[in-house]
Amino acid sequence: MNGKNTQVALREEHIGAVMRKVVSMQKRGELDIPPNYSVGNALNAAWLILQDVQDKDKNPVLSTCTNESIGYALLKMTIQGLNPAKDQCYFIAYGGKLTLQRSYFGTIAVLKRVDPRVAEVVSEIVYHGDKLSYKLDRGRKIITNHEQALENIDDNKIKAAYCLVYDSEWNVLASSIMTMAELMQSWKQSRQYPVNNDGTLKAGSVHEKFTGQMAKKTVLNRTCKILISSSDDATIMNKTIARTLAEVDEEDVAAEIEQNANKEVIDIEPDEVKDAPKPEAVEAQRQADGPPEGQFPDEPGF
Repeated sequence: MNGKNTQVALREEHIGAVMRKVVSMQKRGELDIPPNYSVGNALNAAWLILQDVQDKDKNPVLSTCTNESIGYALLKMTIQGLNPAKDQCYFIAYGGKLTLQRSYFGTIAVLKRVDPRVAEVVSEIVYHGDKLSYKLDRGRKIITNHEQALENIDDNKIKAAYCLVYDSEWNVLASSIMTMAELMQSWKQSRQYPVNNDGTLKAGSVHEKFTGQMAKKTVLNRTCKILISSSDDATIMNKTIARTLAEVDEEDVAAEIEQNANKEVIDIEPDEVKDAPKPEAVEAQRQADGPPEGQFPDEPGF
C-alpha cells in the first residue's frame, strides 16, 4: 500500500471511529451536539489541517503520534463542538501523542455553551502607571475603573492582568485579577521552566517574548474555570470541557503563542494571533467502518 493509500485508510479509520462514538453517545442521551455544529465538517477540516501539522522535530504528527492519541484528540474536539477551520482549536504533539488545545476563541465558545448567560469575555493587562480601581463583591474583585496611557504599554512593565465575564446586561458573572507575582508563580509550574531561579523570565522563552499575551491567556483560563466548574450540567460535553481546562497549563498556552507568533494579527481582539490556517475546502464526509469503539477511552474517563 503506497503512502497516499495509507493516509486514506488512516483517515477513514479515525473519522469512522469518532463518528460511531458520537452517534452512540447521542443515542444514550449523553451528548447534545449544538444545532449549528456539523461533526462531519469539523472532522474533515481537522484532517486536512493535520496533514501539515508537525512535531517539534519537524516530522508529520500523523506519522509520529499514536493512533489512539489522534483518535482521542478528534473525539475531544467533536464533544466540545469545536472546529479548527474557525480558529477554535489546534493540535500539538507532546512525546509521541497528539493533543487538542483550545484557542482563545474556542475557550470563549465552549464557555458560552456551558453557561448561556455569558455574552462577553474581556481580558486586559495592567501596566505600571495605569490607574486601576476595583471593588470586592461577595469575594470577587470587580474592576470599576481602568485608565491607561499609551506610554505605559510595555511588556517589561506589567503589573497585573484581569479578566471579566459579562452577561448581556453587563453584569459580572465571574472575575479574576492576577498580580505579576501570581502570574510568575503560575508560570513556574510550566514544564518549559521559563522562570529563572532569580525570578526573572528566561531570555528567548515564549513567556519572555510574549509576556503580555501569556498574562492575558493565563488569567482568562483561570476565570473561565470558575464558571465551568460551578456548572451543574452533568453532560459529557461539560465534563470534557472541565477536564480540558484542568489539563491546560502554561506549556499549552505557550505552545499556542509560539506556534502562531509570526502569523497575521486579526482585529477581533487586540494582540490575539490567528490559529491554524483554514483549509482551502472541506471534502465530503465519507462513510466507512473504523476500529471498534474501545479504541477511545470510555466516557467516565473524561
